[in-house]
Amino acid sequence: MSQGWKITVIVLAAAGVVSTPLIWLLDSPDAGQLVGASIQAAVGIAALLWAWFQSGGNHTDDTVVSTGQARASRGGAAVTGIKRPRGKGNGSAKAESTGNATATGDDSNAVSGIDYS
Repeated sequence: MSQGWKITVIVLAAAGVVSTPLIWLLDSPDAGQLVGASIQAAVGIAALLWAWFQSGGNHTDDTVVSTGQARASRGGAAVTGIKRPRGKGNGSAKAESTGNATATGDDSNAVSGIDYS
């Protein structure tokens, strides 16, 4: 869900929770109006919670196919695939047929596939 739609749903849900039930309850409601106001408030709260917990619109799918021959030395880093620092990103990550990532020397790092570090 994009950020714009998320904000729209949250604003509409908040308005639904407050507006009509408030108007109904201020006018000495009968049992039917009280039930209707309760249901409307519950639906608004459910929509509000649903929109609140939706992820942002930055969903990406990363795919790498047939890479290779990356070398790192003397503290360098080589990744033949996908680098996702600290696991960031909401989409899937897929690496196929990678290989030949070579690291030599102190503090060097080589990854053939997906690097989550």
